[in-house]
Amino acid sequence: MNVFERDHDVCRDGTPQPVIGHGSNSSPDQGSNSALHVAMLDVDIADGLKAIPDVDDTGARWTSALVLVRVFTEPIGVVELAIPVGGVGADDLARAIDMELEMQVRERILASGLLWGGSVPVAGLFPDQTPPFLANRERILREAPSLTVAICTRNRPRELSRALASVACQEYPSLRVVVVDSNPLDERARAVVRQYESDMDVTYLLEPRRGLSRARNRAINAADSEIVACMDDDETCDRWWAAELVRAFVEHPQASAASGMILPTEIETPAQRLFEQYGGHNKGRGLRQEVFSASGRGGQSPLYPLPSFGAGGNMAFRAEALAEIGGFDCALGPGTPTRSGEDTAVLSTLMYKGGTVVWQPTAITWHTDRRELDELSEMFHAYGLGLGAFYASMVLRHPKSVPQLLRLVPRALVDFISPRGPHLDRLGPDFPSELVKAKRAGLLQGPAMYVGARFGARRLSRQAGTSS
Repeated sequence: MNVFERDHDVCRDGTPQPVIGHGSNSSPDQGSNSALHVAMLDVDIADGLKAIPDVDDTGARWTSALVLVRVFTEPIGVVELAIPVGGVGADDLARAIDMELEMQVRERILASGLLWGGSVPVAGLFPDQTPPFLANRERILREAPSLTVAICTRNRPRELSRALASVACQEYPSLRVVVVDSNPLDERARAVVRQYESDMDVTYLLEPRRGLSRARNRAINAADSEIVACMDDDETCDRWWAAELVRAFVEHPQASAASGMILPTEIETPAQRLFEQYGGHNKGRGLRQEVFSASGRGGQSPLYPLPSFGAGGNMAFRAEALAEIGGFDCALGPGTPTRSGEDTAVLSTLMYKGGTVVWQPTAITWHTDRRELDELSEMFHAYGLGLGAFYASMVLRHPKSVPQLLRLVPRALVDFISPRGPHLDRLGPDFPSELVKAKRAGLLQGPAMYVGARFGARRLSRQAGTSS
């Protein structure tokens, strides 16, 4: 069992280990008026289960635990449980997993050639044959298409160092990293990259113009690989992240893109708890692979990203598919007036043009979310801006999509306005209405923001002598 550790930045003893991120094993922050201190745990039933103590290394009481459950390294679910005084015994942990994930555990134990004993085992699993999930991963690593990891950063050298440390631990044979420093104030990011040049194939690029989409396009243009994966500079990735993203393309050769799961490194404040109640970065998508396409395969229109098809901090693309749609829209995303929406737009556009997107939840990154309510409100407003801007981008860039968009209006009104709609009903009556209102306000402002951002992007491109 691995407790997500604040300072777990490197692979111990040269052996690749999961680099989970920072903040999750910290004591409660008294300045945040928080009564939360959630143990973020990563357990593999195959390795055996251990008791969960009721305090962290500093003696601070855990209030509960959020447990990522794996079988033979495959993530199969997330279980939340209270931690009483005295902690949670291994048998109690097994029963909690059994209650929520018994079917998933049983299927994987039987598939490995072992017998199902009627409940989640505590002592570990010792099959005589390679379990199917691991066998498929071994095949993927033998084929291993070339992969470039694009990390775009701006004035966050400490976070960038953690991200690079986690990429350095990847179990993937042919991996290159491109770091794009977007309109920085100094050269700290360049210095961080130099520290990792002996550990990996990493390239530093300076992008003088602001905008995450522009920085990502710079990284994509510099990539010479079949697959390009994107992660944010304030994330860390699981040691199998690259291999699991590539699994989507190997298992679905027609796939244009894949997106993975983003989990929190900590839940220490009410704002972070509310964000998870909202659905987190995954918006309620689970740990089952899903496939989406222009035909509505997967039960969801490519023009209706609710829940989203993926988040920008954990995506991968076939380079040629991105080139065909012109990459990311430089009028969308952080660093522009629209503030977000670039990830939604690129995935939806790929599908609108006939491509396929795979939700690959076994590819995991960890992210530290907003700690304060005012920061969360700002983020909800940005989400609304990005969504409204995304729809404006489809109208302006793909006018033939307008009839399809109009047919989606009744469903959108139910989802976003009606308290009985699936979106608001799922949040529950205690969810702060001001957060919902902030997103709605952004949604209404987004189209105008996009028009202005589009003119701004064209002006910057003309000044640089390039196209946006």
